[in-house]
Amino acid sequence: MRASELSERVTVVTGASKGIGRAVALALARRGSDLALAARGLAALESLAVECASHGVRAQAFAIDVSDAASVRAGVAAVLSAFGRVDHLVNNAGVTGDGLLLRMKREEWDRVLQVNLTGAFEMTRAVLPAMVKARYGRIVNVSSVVALMGNPGQANYCAAKAGLIGFTKSLAREVASRQITVNAVAPGFIDTEMTRAIQEGAREKMTGLIPLGRLGSPEDVAAGVAFLLSPGAAYVTGEVLNISGGLYM
Repeated sequence: MRASELSERVTVVTGASKGIGRAVALALARRGSDLALAARGLAALESLAVECASHGVRAQAFAIDVSDAASVRAGVAAVLSAFGRVDHLVNNAGVTGDGLLLRMKREEWDRVLQVNLTGAFEMTRAVLPAMVKARYGRIVNVSSVVALMGNPGQANYCAAKAGLIGFTKSLAREVASRQITVNAVAPGFIDTEMTRAIQEGAREKMTGLIPLGRLGSPEDVAAGVAFLLSPGAAYVTGEVLNISGGLYM
């Protein structure tokens, strides 16, 4: 891809401080996009902003808690004040709260839905007016392969990520006339801090389920997100890009 293919675009990435979000930010910086990096804490974001800026783009950190509607409104207002526009939104922020449904507490259910699903709703609702006015926009929601196949012990997470897919398809139909595309990516087992904490035997078993024979990398997912934001994906909307190494077919 050309280094300048996303130049003069502004992308908001939530959950940008680590893992997939960090990889997405760096991939987009290399492609020329200016970046509004969002997460609850600023410390890790500040160093990421410096790294992104080394690629010749503007990058700024914003403290946004996607589970708090007031924080989202204030954060997006700050982004618009700093950059003057929002062209792309990557809804990546997410949490887990695993446990069998019989033992799951209501607050564990509520927290996962609030961050993973309602957070995407709040962020999208906040940036959408600017996109509609510009008659241009790209939204990518980071779902999960478990939204397609289910996973025991993750009823709350699967429900939230499956909800993101329905949200993606419905919104894609609502805003297509404004030349705004809305898509999702569904990562499989990705080599992040979360999967590194799994015991080695369990990791080997997990890897054995993947036809390509390895865990995915955050960069694998970032490449998919970058494609969906690129000019080459201008005629793609309402789709779910499965990035799971063949785990789900």
